[in-house]
Amino acid sequence: MPSTHENASSSTPRTAVLWCNLGSPDAPTAAAVRPYLADFLGDPRVVEIPKAIWALILHGIILRTRPAKSAAKYASIWMPEGSPLKVFTQKQATLLAGWLGERGHRVTVRDAMRYANPSIASRLDALQAEGATRVLVLQAYPQYSATTTASVIDAVNDWSRRQRRLPEFRFVNDYHDDPAYIEALAQGLEKHWKAEGRGEVLLMSFHGIPARNIALGDPYQSQCLETARLLAARLGLTAAQHRVTFQSRFGRAKWLEPYTEPTLRELGAAGIKRVDVVCPGFPADCLETLEEIAMEGREAFMHAGGQAFSYIPCLNDSPAWITALANIAERNLAGWPTQQTSVAT
Repeated sequence: MPSTHENASSSTPRTAVLWCNLGSPDAPTAAAVRPYLADFLGDPRVVEIPKAIWALILHGIILRTRPAKSAAKYASIWMPEGSPLKVFTQKQATLLAGWLGERGHRVTVRDAMRYANPSIASRLDALQAEGATRVLVLQAYPQYSATTTASVIDAVNDWSRRQRRLPEFRFVNDYHDDPAYIEALAQGLEKHWKAEGRGEVLLMSFHGIPARNIALGDPYQSQCLETARLLAARLGLTAAQHRVTFQSRFGRAKWLEPYTEPTLRELGAAGIKRVDVVCPGFPADCLETLEEIAMEGREAFMHAGGQAFSYIPCLNDSPAWITALANIAERNLAGWPTQQTSVAT
């Protein structure tokens, strides 16, 4: 007897791309932030502390105080359509579907969030119901880290353990040195410089992770440095014209250095009057870019003596980035039957 999948309409794409990002609360309120933080910070990939000890800290201290503070920060960057990260991730999925369609691929593209709605599990449920038998898991993390990339794979595996019949999966672990990705970053900077002028120093700020993770084998730091090297080479920057830093430190442990905000203060105090900041590891603007860098980073630099601070927006929905994303997806879809076929009349 034919299976449910085999009974699906022949016009329905059997191949799907799941475009995954970190997530964001559903609203800029403490009530919405609390469950989001509980899910995010409760992930053992994110915080590698013995579970019993961390549960006491997370539920006894952090989730009692941090939601209200974080909600105020989210409110400062919230868009009319919702969270910037969700808005741009959805746009990227829609545009990626269009780009792939223009290239002749019949695929379904859905966005998903690791710690928020729409969840990875709910998207996979929907894709399975629609008859998808092949799923490419593509993530909004150009540089691989167990804290992000592996966590998405964990979520897919958690869903898989509950299924009887599984689709075929492929995972894209990183694209930190992809030429089209580097080109999209460069074009964004050149567009900004053409319109606003160029600072004395370009600071490339990546999200930080604990330094211990690198000692345990995480390739994240080396991939960030390689992205920065390739971008600086593409832009023709000298060593004196750019810096690489790491932001969003959490807790008291040593994280990847140098840290972004202290570096901005140092540049301002050293007489650098104008600085540009870009966040190459974030394909979509979010709290960490719009509030931590564009607001808090600006204040730190200006207070230390700087005179002009320019934050260069993330890739978001720029045509060069969607082209790069389509290239990455197309390369990893190779061998799967996605090409549209014409019907003779």
